[in-house]
Amino acid sequence: MKHIRNFCIIAHIDHGKSTLADRLLDFTGSVTDREKQEQLLDSMDLERERGITIKSHAIQMDYEYEGEKYVLNLIDTPGHVDFSYEVSRSIAACEGALLVVDAAQSIQAQTISNLYLALENDLEIIPVLNKVDLPSANPEVVSDDIVDLLGCEYEDIIPASAKTGLGIEEILKAIITRVPAPSGKVDAPLRALIFDSVYNPFRGVETYFRVINGSIKKGQNIKFVATQKNYFADEVGTLRLKQFPRQEIKTGDVGYLITGIKDAREVKVGDTITDAKNPTTEAVAGFEDVKPMVFAGIYPVDTEDYEELRSSMEKLQLNDASLVFLPESSAALGFGFRCGFLGMLHLEIIQERLEREFDMTVITTVPNVSYHAFTNKNPDELILVNNPSDLPEPSSLNRVEEPYIKATIITKADYVGNVMSLCIEKRGEITNQTYLTTERVELSFDMPLAEIVFDFYDRLKTVSRGYASFDYSPIGMRQSKLVKVDVLLNGNVVDALSALLHVDNAYDIGKKMCEKLKELIPRQQFDIPIQAAIGAKIIARETVKALRKDVTAKCYGGDISRKRKLLEKQKKGKKRMRQVGNVEIPQEAFMAVLKLND
Repeated sequence: MKHIRNFCIIAHIDHGKSTLADRLLDFTGSVTDREKQEQLLDSMDLERERGITIKSHAIQMDYEYEGEKYVLNLIDTPGHVDFSYEVSRSIAACEGALLVVDAAQSIQAQTISNLYLALENDLEIIPVLNKVDLPSANPEVVSDDIVDLLGCEYEDIIPASAKTGLGIEEILKAIITRVPAPSGKVDAPLRALIFDSVYNPFRGVETYFRVINGSIKKGQNIKFVATQKNYFADEVGTLRLKQFPRQEIKTGDVGYLITGIKDAREVKVGDTITDAKNPTTEAVAGFEDVKPMVFAGIYPVDTEDYEELRSSMEKLQLNDASLVFLPESSAALGFGFRCGFLGMLHLEIIQERLEREFDMTVITTVPNVSYHAFTNKNPDELILVNNPSDLPEPSSLNRVEEPYIKATIITKADYVGNVMSLCIEKRGEITNQTYLTTERVELSFDMPLAEIVFDFYDRLKTVSRGYASFDYSPIGMRQSKLVKVDVLLNGNVVDALSALLHVDNAYDIGKKMCEKLKELIPRQQFDIPIQAAIGAKIIARETVKALRKDVTAKCYGGDISRKRKLLEKQKKGKKRMRQVGNVEIPQEAFMAVLKLND
């Protein structure tokens, strides 16, 4: 046990976590030349293309230091804020963390938030200054920032370059000398933490775990504490590039478990594994169900593809247990699913994977968040509103609560004004402002989650010229004045375009929606009125004019009444047409409604 080291790599997006992991694997000889490739641990094509890590990955390395052999377990974590729960569980499975900071970009928002996570779990922090070989690197200034943040010595910071392999040996030495060996009771009942699960189509769900107390053997009867289900351990082993089956995984080590589970929802990240006959009395603290933050409807383009979409979603759920979906139907789009996602990046990834892996072209409706509504009749009874159509009638509505987040933004001092005005526009309230250095400011806001869902991140990058980094955490529900804005086309409500908006913004956005749709909806043979309404009250209107045939072209001279007669006849025809006519809404219209503020 004293020769085991468990560590993870934490950093902001694009600071070089996965590349550093590659170099560590090279240096310890865990990969052969033939297996070498960039971002070795990122197994999905999508991860490689975008250059982001979506899933946590674990790998074991052997390293000899001063004549002793050590086993190093590395857990690579995603950097993006949507996957912060996964990061928190990976951190809980370690004793040490490499804090990677880009020498050109210095400390960003997620560097700080992941660092706090690590400090809460009492991890040993090893600061690594990455990308020192870049021409734009500024190691002296960034080192000062790290010292201010961590309160460590200058000597503790390891300058490195994951690209060239500089400083890798020093990092490994620091891991062995500074990270404590795992502590745990060898003879206590089995207690292990699940920090990830992967679906294998041939073998069912592979569960990645870290043994805290006791040991887990092949053929043992085990129990998952959160779900209270018993399983049989078909295979246990350690994770190299390939899996190595073992008879037993002891205290402090990291490994995988195969039990033949077919449903990924049964394996919850953060759950505790224990022995079925002799269970542990206390579960690993910090377990919570992953809560979806953003909801959107996903519909097939052709209604007959519905069943195919269902099976594709179920297969995706096997790989990604944080995806939640329920069937729903819409008058405009037919049958589809109401899906819950961790954030906008997660939504994008799911959409992209549906197209790539399953060849499904889908329509995504306007993303929204879930609200709590209360009626006058039962003011204490909560109604969950995931879809604008679930909102009770305005006359019977008592109050609506919406989810709020605490947003932390780090930016240069020059852009503070721009960032503040953006946040206030998005109904944010400033709670704190601290100067980290003379140049860098940390701003804290309380904001409604609904406001940051669409385009907040893009606009933040625009107003700060790319120099702002952003991180958020939920802080609960607060009462708010929300109204449901419906869009009517030709007098019919289009439920896929309905939105829940704050009273102050409703009129403006209603007007913008109508203008936008007027541009996008193709002209028909009859006039199409486009209206935005709150309840029965129309707040905005635009009209798409009819394409008209020139019926008076052949009517030369004579009395005006001849022309009038022809026009009247045309008018009657148009009226009749309008009663039976359907309005086709192009896919762009649904997406354009999201980008109203551009």
